[in-house]
Amino acid sequence: MSTYQDQLIKLSQIDKAIDDFEPQIEQIKSTLNKELAKEQELIKKLEQLQESLKENELTRRKNELHLEELSEKLKSLSKKNKAIKTEKEMKALQLEEEIAKEQIDFANEEIARLDKNRELMSSEIQELESSIESMQENIANVKEEIEQELKDIEQKRMTVFQDKEKLVSEMNHNIIVFYEKIRRWAKNTTVVPVKKQACYGCYMKINDNVYSLVLQAKEITTCPHCGRILYKDQTLEEEPVDQEVSA
Repeated sequence: MSTYQDQLIKLSQIDKAIDDFEPQIEQIKSTLNKELAKEQELIKKLEQLQESLKENELTRRKNELHLEELSEKLKSLSKKNKAIKTEKEMKALQLEEEIAKEQIDFANEEIARLDKNRELMSSEIQELESSIESMQENIANVKEEIEQELKDIEQKRMTVFQDKEKLVSEMNHNIIVFYEKIRRWAKNTTVVPVKKQACYGCYMKINDNVYSLVLQAKEITTCPHCGRILYKDQTLEEEPVDQEVSA
């Protein structure tokens, strides 16, 4: 295998290793993002409950004020009883008293319902606050673990970058330009092996002349179909060709 070809294979492997770091980083960060999303969901639910509790208290206060008004009204009607002169006036006054008492009963029932709602919401708010507190502690631990993982990955990435810099410094500039031109569209399939006389990038069969050049490995050979750089990978074993058995 030529020096140039060997260098290109190593360079492509290093570039792939560098690219593989990004999904690892994203995977690690996604763990934290999921926890943060859960936290935000709980916080949103807590805020909604707190707002509902405020509305509940406001409605209760309105009912209390209404009860005070009705109480004053009953006192006023009681005083009017002394000034009644006719049966008609008495029936009208009694009707007002009945309506006021019904409204008082309804207001008391509404206050009891609101008090029950307040109790339930307050209990749920306490549970949510406790859950959020526990989650925030967990997030803090996750952040600490992630920071260490990212630090380890960054150290490994820097080592790979240094390997690339060393390799590139030893390579021919024109070869690097040629490689980068292909890599712009082929990405991590810039340099691919040949198996069963086919390019492992586009999976098209290459002709005998090109295949012979790949096997000789004396110079850089590209696929006539897709333009990727080809090499014979010794780790890929050729499958045996079926032979006809004569009777």
